[in-house]
Amino acid sequence: MASQISIGGLGSGLDTNAIISALLQVERIPIEQLEARKSSEQKKIDLIGTFRGLVDGLRNKANSLGTLSGLLSYKVTASEQGIANFSASGAAVAGTHTLEVQSLATTDRWAFNGVTDPTTDLGTVDGQTVSFTYDGQNYSVALDAADSSLNEIASAINTAADDKVRASVVNTGTTAAPSWQLVLTAEDTGADFRISNLTSTVAGLTINGAGPNGQGVAQSVNNLTVGTNAVAVIDGLTVQRTTNDFSDVIAGVSISLLDAQPGTSVQFTVESDKSAVKGKIKEFVDAYNEVVKFISKQNKYDEEKGAGGPLFGDNALNTIQRTLRTQLFGQSAAQVAADPSGYGSLRLLGVEQQADGTLKINDTKMNEKMDADLDAFADFFVDRDGFDNNGAAIGTDRYYYDVTPDTGFGDDLARALDAVVRSYGNTSGQFTKGLFDSRVDSLKANIKTYDSRIEQRETRLEKMEAQLVARFASLESLMARLQSQSAYLNR
Repeated sequence: MASQISIGGLGSGLDTNAIISALLQVERIPIEQLEARKSSEQKKIDLIGTFRGLVDGLRNKANSLGTLSGLLSYKVTASEQGIANFSASGAAVAGTHTLEVQSLATTDRWAFNGVTDPTTDLGTVDGQTVSFTYDGQNYSVALDAADSSLNEIASAINTAADDKVRASVVNTGTTAAPSWQLVLTAEDTGADFRISNLTSTVAGLTINGAGPNGQGVAQSVNNLTVGTNAVAVIDGLTVQRTTNDFSDVIAGVSISLLDAQPGTSVQFTVESDKSAVKGKIKEFVDAYNEVVKFISKQNKYDEEKGAGGPLFGDNALNTIQRTLRTQLFGQSAAQVAADPSGYGSLRLLGVEQQADGTLKINDTKMNEKMDADLDAFADFFVDRDGFDNNGAAIGTDRYYYDVTPDTGFGDDLARALDAVVRSYGNTSGQFTKGLFDSRVDSLKANIKTYDSRIEQRETRLEKMEAQLVARFASLESLMARLQSQSAYLNR
């Protein structure tokens, strides 16, 4: 008997798809590595965006501390309540003042004589008008006879005057005997914002348009209220304003009149709000600590994993860290010796560095320093004479350097951060990219390179797959022929 011929392991049941997939998976490993690197770069971009936000927040807090209005806070206490509201900004000066409210600002308001039905057309012919003057602007509303009811006239006036003068329809009578009146109300208060030259050629819409006399007294029953100024006596001086807000009389102090009480003098005292000042410094400390914690987290090395954070050792983190250390703790021995008053550093003012690099406020020390000399305390933070760089070009080193001797911590820190993180274009068309922009650009360039390499390998992998499919198809064809021959020989 003839021996049977067989080809072990070669048959139509072979899972060629699995074999091809396994081969391709091996070849895909470099692509997966490139995609992991690309993902890592994108994660760095996202983290730098987060870091940038933290640094910007710190910069803004520092910049605010660099001005008196941003650092100092004042509070106002009054001997009487309900006559006026008081508030004070950092530009205020401590002191005691008096206030007498003689009159409040009022709004000019006029009413036409009443009609019985606000929906009945009053015009007899097209082109009849209602006219008036307000804030130097003349207004004239021409009406169609078919659209001349009181309601339609009010709507037309509101459209024409853009609500600078508001028209409304009010029933001043009763349900049984209605008297609907067209009322015009000025948008603003004060004698400068009166409605004048009020006339009507509309049949049945009449008014006595005589304006108030020189003393602001109404001369017409149609002038329901006369627009008058607010009058107050502040520190013995009589002052008038078109509104009830007096924010430009005492530097840094806003006064909002509530009730006119002639003859009643209110004493109000402006004093420094040291707790609010401390609160602003705490906001700076919190912003600083957020930056420090972020840097520490990224630069922390995990011994078990053998790696740090995604931004471990990144130049952006290290540069910001050096800048902060220099600005906050870079005083020389000569500088310390030149400060006999003890107000020349954050530590002396009660802002102390902890072991982990974060800051903490020593409440006792800070309170003592503010109580002893608030001006000296503020001088550390505030640049009183203003920033002066002698007109240096944007982006140059001199652009960030204050040539005047009086510089404040807040302003100095803000400019030091600007010098490394902000991008600038100068008048010559040159553009200097800041730390974050240049770092992101570099990471994006890496991603672009990875994308190109991934695309190349994907193309190569597609060709390889096509080749493997063709080869295995040929193999299957060959196996089919061999099996056929084997079957023939074994008959």
